[in-house]
Amino acid sequence: MSNHKSALVTGATKGIGREIARQLGDLGYTVIIGARDLARGEATAKELIAEGIDAEVVRLEVTDDDSIRAAAAWIDEVHGRLDVLVNNAAIIADGDGPVSETSAEALRASYQTNVIGLVSTTNAMLPLLRNAPAARIVNLSSELASLTRVGDPDSEMSTILTLGYNSSKVAVNMVTVMLANELRDTGILVNAADPGNCATDMGGWDAPRTPAQGAAVAVRLATLPPNGPTGRLHAEEGVLPW
Repeated sequence: MSNHKSALVTGATKGIGREIARQLGDLGYTVIIGARDLARGEATAKELIAEGIDAEVVRLEVTDDDSIRAAAAWIDEVHGRLDVLVNNAAIIADGDGPVSETSAEALRASYQTNVIGLVSTTNAMLPLLRNAPAARIVNLSSELASLTRVGDPDSEMSTILTLGYNSSKVAVNMVTVMLANELRDTGILVNAADPGNCATDMGGWDAPRTPAQGAAVAVRLATLPPNGPTGRLHAEEGVLPW
């Protein structure tokens, strides 16, 4: 078993995921780039290694159970444990929009990646997380999953009409709370992170926040002390309302 703390970040070849990996690497973690495209993952790991970060790559497609199982087996063989899991991989599906205009296909795609893929990946990694002395799970969520904010007609969140994305992140919040309760006596802390609207492929390149700013809250939750919070949705400014 490796003595180095290891952190798996899904969807880590670009944007916020890559920045989360970089910041965890700067803190001394061996970062494992979870990449559905292995060549892109290898390129990302090479770039991070050039920055002095201990980076590795594993092929991980969160909608492919065989890929998930193989990734878990590889991490077990190489590290014997996992100290941090950051479930970052997510999509806004083609055709996502207002309730009255969103197709069943777009809704299924949103949930397949954002919810089912997240749960499948987490469950496969749980034995490795249990092997660590104080593991942390961070699920990337959004202020768009806050029923309080979206339900306020005066809030900007009420104007962003992506049913599949918003509702799948609400489901991610429930997964976070239920898993936090399930693991409450194990020392494993489980939280959701809202990175804010960042300049990425998903957020749009004119978004006000950088990927580095967006990654910071996830990194903080990934490195919480033993008495840290669990089962909450956190943004840079603090805990968000459900």
